[in-house]
Amino acid sequence: MLLSRRVVAGVLAALCLNVAHAQSCPDWPPAQAKRELSTLQNQITQWDDSYHRQGISLVADELYDQSVHRLSQLKACFAPSSPPAQNPLKTARGERLHPVPHTGIAKLADEPAVEQWLKGKSDLWIQPKVDGVAVTLAYENGKLVQAISRGDGIKGQDWTAHALKISSIPAHVAEKENLVLQGELYWRLSDHVQAEAGSLNARSQVAGLLARNSIDGVEGAHIGLFVWDWPRGPRNMKERLERLKTLGFDDSARFSEPLETFAQAKQWREHWYTHPLPFATDGVVLRQGERPSADRWQAKTPYWLAAWKYPFAQVLGDVRKVHFNIGRSGKITPVLDIEPVRLDDRTVSRINVGSLKRWQTLDIRPGDQVAISLAGLTIPRLDGVVSRSAERTSMEVPDATAFHALSCWQPTEGCESQFRERLKWLGGKKGLALKGVGPGTWDKLIEAGLITGLLDWMHLDSALMSNIPGLGELSSAKLLKSFDVAREQSFETWLKAIGLPPAAGADLGDSWDTLAIRSVDQWQSEPGIGPARAKQLYAFFQDPQVQALSTQLREQGIKGF
Repeated sequence: MLLSRRVVAGVLAALCLNVAHAQSCPDWPPAQAKRELSTLQNQITQWDDSYHRQGISLVADELYDQSVHRLSQLKACFAPSSPPAQNPLKTARGERLHPVPHTGIAKLADEPAVEQWLKGKSDLWIQPKVDGVAVTLAYENGKLVQAISRGDGIKGQDWTAHALKISSIPAHVAEKENLVLQGELYWRLSDHVQAEAGSLNARSQVAGLLARNSIDGVEGAHIGLFVWDWPRGPRNMKERLERLKTLGFDDSARFSEPLETFAQAKQWREHWYTHPLPFATDGVVLRQGERPSADRWQAKTPYWLAAWKYPFAQVLGDVRKVHFNIGRSGKITPVLDIEPVRLDDRTVSRINVGSLKRWQTLDIRPGDQVAISLAGLTIPRLDGVVSRSAERTSMEVPDATAFHALSCWQPTEGCESQFRERLKWLGGKKGLALKGVGPGTWDKLIEAGLITGLLDWMHLDSALMSNIPGLGELSSAKLLKSFDVAREQSFETWLKAIGLPPAAGADLGDSWDTLAIRSVDQWQSEPGIGPARAKQLYAFFQDPQVQALSTQLREQGIKGF
């Protein structure tokens, strides 16, 4: 609601919130530190200009705030004597002088900060923080004479012609004295639940219309108005709200509640976050009913207002490393190691990029800042790159053409990841279901030099197992027993364990030799097997490495081979 999201208060330096950027300074030489600071500052300047001057939001509010906080921390590390942060509104300044300046608003970092702000204050009220575009409305003798964008808080753009097309802004009011109102123009939504739907880009839709040369009445009907202050109105908040309602500004009274305790503030914040509203919101505003005379207002953060934003839907992640995991089928999955961050009640330190192609498109390198959210409220998800490091670290990227469903049957250089995935599949629930055998077990056997092929574990005995560090006699015995039980598994189970492509519906019989001589056409004639799958099955049985596995299984007396 209140004013601009980008009026960064002094308390932003304490905006650690739940992100883990309050850490030691990066190990950068002076020249790199200078480049990194400059790059991040330029990025934030671009965001500010786009948001305030053009009405286009290039980054979510919460990611912007975290980025500004990160810049502040980096300056503390490498440029403690640098000048104060530049005014984010400087490019938004217009030609029209506000009758009363638009103040900023302090952002409270967490519950203790809210409790501290409330302490000792009286005549308190709480309102939803409407996610829209700030405006000044000026009436003379009951007639609307001026509508001014927030601009830099002192001067803004003339929006009067647009305002006359917006039905929620009365062209006339029953007030003969000069009237100055400050409020938020918002995009009308129906039964909008912020916790479920997010902001739906609502603010940008309003900003986009107001950035045009003109709008019509149909477009203007989509815009609502929430008046959040009457600078020269009645001193008493309750009377002020009643008068605003009489003048036709219903939202002000409808969405303003008296406040006495922190518990009430918490309750209203949760209520407005999870219940239907006619607009998008990004938190709540705490305010004192009485405030100084309007003649004393400045385009700065006042003491009588504070914002308590909703929990982050997205957090900023600092990329430390990029790994390229190769799965059993040869698919390459880039994974990001990030500095641990808190998202909801989870600590996130690794993020799956999804695919090599997506990583190549995003070009994520160590030092980049990425946006992270939760998919389905549980699974960390990479949303995109927020800002890039000035230093573009060179990467050793696996060759996608070198990995496929029939590659890496041994842990040779470059094949370690795919080979481990083959072992995990073989011992897992969809394979032999080896009891007590997990990824850590396979790693120990590989590191001990006892496994260099997919079936080498079948040759192990107690004497060999005794040489494995960290594996006691009892554990060795259980492991050997599990390996021994695997020999009794069915022919079909063994086929799936060594990597048979999915063949649901096909008759696999009980003989390797019968399957090995099938042609592509014969495979395709099986129920549920299409052309692509038929080729995969044929290639599997013709592959020399797979044929070598079948020979080993036959020598081990596994039925069907």
